[in-house]
Amino acid sequence: MALVVTAALTAPFAWAQPDVEPAGAVVAPPDGPAQAWLLADLDSGAVLAARDPYGSYAPASTIKVLLAMVVLDNLNPNSFARANQSHTKVECSCVGLIPGQAYTTTQLLAALLMVSGNDAANMLADMLGGQRVAVAAMNAKAAQLGARSTRAASPSGLDGPGWETVTSPHDLAVLFRQALKYPLIARILHTPSAAFPGKTLTAQNELLARYPGDLGGKTGFTNLARRTYVGAAQRNGRRLVVVQMYGSGDLYGQATGLFDWGFSR
Repeated sequence: MALVVTAALTAPFAWAQPDVEPAGAVVAPPDGPAQAWLLADLDSGAVLAARDPYGSYAPASTIKVLLAMVVLDNLNPNSFARANQSHTKVECSCVGLIPGQAYTTTQLLAALLMVSGNDAANMLADMLGGQRVAVAAMNAKAAQLGARSTRAASPSGLDGPGWETVTSPHDLAVLFRQALKYPLIARILHTPSAAFPGKTLTAQNELLARYPGDLGGKTGFTNLARRTYVGAAQRNGRRLVVVQMYGSGDLYGQATGLFDWGFSR
């Protein structure tokens, strides 16, 4: 059953006990293939509806928005490094880094956020001082922002025995809300395509083309996480954020329904 939350949120989100509206009182928010989800006003912090908002779930690549913030806290967007073979030895999705090729921080962030490049995540982690340093910085950033149930285990969101990344719909909303305050992250997430050495990147987030007012989003998938999504949209000056976790099938349909429901309130 979807819970309609009447409390307002701050940054970090401050939750109160949700009130369940009586049957027939309002049109219920659309449920769907995501086992856990959240819909909130991006600016006021008011949570409009949620299912299992504090449940612990693997985020898959949606956690890359956390890495992106850590990168911009520590690296110049115009700085560059050269890829090496170790960056490419990772389960894909990958952007296709070429060992020896130089890439800027901005180019790698575009690969990270637009096409979910796990090789780009590895290279950015190395530029931060290595994977352990990067993951520690990600966890410190999450705690600083109030996403206290979040534990990153890898820069990319990939999982393995004994090193599963976990978060919650609540925490992922916190992280995405803060990520959009970085102008470069917001611009990349809203970009349908971008030049990259040797190719053109096309954003995986289908709502950029399918939903008028979409501000950008991040998809994810692993066998452990199933399908995940976090994104934001704007209509008539109002901005909403949607989080979906442990999903199957078309999460975009549910996201569209939740946005429409939220904007109608």
